[in-house]
Amino acid sequence: MLGVTDLPTYLVGLVLIVLLPGPNSLYVLSVAARRGVRTGYTAAAGVWCGDTVLMTLSAAGVASLLQANAVLFGTVKFAGAGYLTWLAIGMMRAAWGMWRSRHDKAVADVVGEAGPGAERPCRRAFVISLLNPKAILFFVAFFVQFVDPGYAYPALSFVVLGGLAQVASVLYLTLLIFTGTHLASAFRRRKRLSAGATSAAGALFLGFAVKLSLSSA
Repeated sequence: MLGVTDLPTYLVGLVLIVLLPGPNSLYVLSVAARRGVRTGYTAAAGVWCGDTVLMTLSAAGVASLLQANAVLFGTVKFAGAGYLTWLAIGMMRAAWGMWRSRHDKAVADVVGEAGPGAERPCRRAFVISLLNPKAILFFVAFFVQFVDPGYAYPALSFVVLGGLAQVASVLYLTLLIFTGTHLASAFRRRKRLSAGATSAAGALFLGFAVKLSLSSA
């Protein structure tokens, strides 16, 4: 179908890959828990835009360029790791602030920012998506297995595979967004719980940064 081979296998692999936790899904869940459904979808839109850019770059051969150029790959890799580390530090600082003010009635809505407009969830999620060279390499390595090399329009095959990946991402992030909003009320009532969850998210982001910095092409 449109140059796509073994579609059932692709769909099974896609579901398994989408369900794996990563910085994108964790960030969307965190935003939804802190600021509600609408802002959660704003962050998710950043993820979808970032994934679309990565898929396009992969189809254009950028992944092969990263694989062949160690300096370029290293630059992108450490930039991504540095950004994730910066986010982790912001979450840790916010968690400490929540813990210190745990006896107050109000709970801060924004992690690591001075005001509700400062975080820019869509842009932040977009940058998190882009600064991950392993994602580019994954897209090309995974997609190419299901593209018929004899098909006259391989770009169309990539569009079909990418569209299915985006549908899976929309469904999964929607589930995370509504799960996050259910957690929000508990976080607002219990500052200790909110501080603990934010600390855990920060630790996971730090782990993602270390994993990315140790990765290879």
